[in-house]
Amino acid sequence: MTLRSLTCTQVALADRARGENFTVASRVLPRSVRLHLLGFYAFARFVDEIGDAYEGDRLAALDEVENQTRAALHDPDLVGALPVVATAARSVSELDADPSLLFDLIAANRQDQTVSAYDTFNDLLAYCALSANPVGRLVLAAFRASREALFAWSDSICTGLQLAEHWQDVAEDAAAGRVYLPREDLAQFGVEPAALTAGPPASRALRALSVFEVARARGYLDRGQPLIGALDGSARWAVAGFWAGGHAALDGIAQRGFDVLAGTPHRSRLRTVTRAMTLVIAAHRAQPGEMVA
Repeated sequence: MTLRSLTCTQVALADRARGENFTVASRVLPRSVRLHLLGFYAFARFVDEIGDAYEGDRLAALDEVENQTRAALHDPDLVGALPVVATAARSVSELDADPSLLFDLIAANRQDQTVSAYDTFNDLLAYCALSANPVGRLVLAAFRASREALFAWSDSICTGLQLAEHWQDVAEDAAAGRVYLPREDLAQFGVEPAALTAGPPASRALRALSVFEVARARGYLDRGQPLIGALDGSARWAVAGFWAGGHAALDGIAQRGFDVLAGTPHRSRLRTVTRAMTLVIAAHRAQPGEMVA
């Protein structure tokens, strides 16, 4: 695995990221927070890009990123490290964040190379604990809000966001050979795996399964909602935006009649902003410790 090949992947990812509509880089955030968030986001996307689209030996590439991450954490000013790795490692050191979070993101993409389907929902949750929950904890670190009391809520929101992404990308993932709908759920609703690549419209059984999974994802988002009230300032707005965006994605699935084979659904920006604003206003009005409905 060469540094040059990974650098090319990094450059391509940076060009793509500049065109993405990603609220984590919102100009309303303090500059220091924004830079930390962008660094963590770039690292997560870089590792995802290797796990999903790198044309060489993906496991070797992930091993190289892990080795560089470990070295950069030991020496934040390490010469020769990939900028995306060095930046994330520097933020971890500056914020005194848990360095294992970066390695969890790498482990999730390593798992994607060997696991293409999940037997149970608990198996899928274990994957989300590697692929999604670390991102939420890094976000908390960027806002200097890494408190043990907040982690469970953060994990719940991030799991809900990951589930929402899986459910809106069922057809795309199946075409790539990955099925995140647990086998136990497919069996319970009488859905054959082949139905996921049959093309739209989705069968009645698959739509019923989608209704079930969408409701389950909303449950995780809502169980994490108290996190928004526990934060303040720009952190509250940012997390409310993530939370509302997850619900907007699930709304898009519902608006298509839960036909998850009809392509990625539209996510209403207006609905996302409105929902986030409503939640933040309600959090402001709530008494300390009161759960926002």
